[in-house]
Amino acid sequence: MTAPADPPLRAFKGRGAASNPEGRFETTRRHAEDDGWHHAVLDEERPRPQTVVSEERARSVITRNDSPDIGFDQAMNPYRGCEHGCVYCFARPSHAYLDLSPGLDFETRLRAKSNLAEVLRAELAKPGYIPKPINIGSNTDAYQPIEKRWRLTRAALEVLAECRHPLTLVTKNALVERDIDLLAPMAREGLVQVFLSINSLDNQLAAKLEPRASAPHRRIKAVRALAEAGVPVGVLVAPIIPALNDRDMEAVLDQAAEAGANSAGYTVLRLPHELKQLFREWLALHAPQRAAHVMSLVQQMNGGRDYDSDFATRMRGQGVFADLLRRRFEVARRRHGFGRAWELTLDATRFTPPRKPSPQGQLF
Repeated sequence: MTAPADPPLRAFKGRGAASNPEGRFETTRRHAEDDGWHHAVLDEERPRPQTVVSEERARSVITRNDSPDIGFDQAMNPYRGCEHGCVYCFARPSHAYLDLSPGLDFETRLRAKSNLAEVLRAELAKPGYIPKPINIGSNTDAYQPIEKRWRLTRAALEVLAECRHPLTLVTKNALVERDIDLLAPMAREGLVQVFLSINSLDNQLAAKLEPRASAPHRRIKAVRALAEAGVPVGVLVAPIIPALNDRDMEAVLDQAAEAGANSAGYTVLRLPHELKQLFREWLALHAPQRAAHVMSLVQQMNGGRDYDSDFATRMRGQGVFADLLRRRFEVARRRHGFGRAWELTLDATRFTPPRKPSPQGQLF
């Protein structure tokens, strides 16, 4: 007797992941079996995963980084999880630390650090604090859709602007335009740089890869709006996925340059931990005819594996295809006169620690 097969994977509209695999720290494993009834349920009748946001009271918000291949030492993330749902997001495995799945849970079960501004102010006021640029959005996007309601990124920017603290921002969302009133004055003091992450100009591909991020052309408009406001803005072609979006590298840089970007960078696809399974599922659903070719090239760039965590190669890859990407990027970067991402020096000398609250108030 043949054992029943797993129910076929089906994409959820507006979501990047197609499944909800257990995180690597969970001790229970669930296995679905097909009883034949799934054929009677139409895609439009299936319940779609809804976004649920839980409030989190953070004890600290500034994290430190010593990875040699990352261009900043300090970071801050207002949210855990990301509603953008980018299937390739290297941060997905971090949801396993919350006993949640790096799959659909990562993009639907989110946490908002509601006391972010309060804790940030306290950390900046600590004796001996040394100001270095804080990157906002290093793990999950600070301008994901729930920011419209929670406004935690906005609150953090207000604190940093008040203290004249340098910062960098990375986002895939045009909502960053909302905060130009804060970013432009900071830019005039050499305190801020913004990066828009754009890895393709194909709206149909982007809608499947990063379903709730702003469309590529909308991000290009955000580059223009920031540049026109005097905010230094760069473009990150990230991640580059071989045989899927690498063809758009030069076109992205062309449009970014025309919009006023002044720097550029790129990374290749990274598939740590549970992300390997999730990305293979995505390929099977959305690019089945080229899935084997894509993964073959990914493995060629990772020493024969799906992922190589070596700091020397994980961002750029290795081998012939990786070398070709590097040469293509350098030619385009030089043609447009782009600086390298993260090389702009921001001014940390203007920093003024916030005053601690006093029951007597402030006279001056």
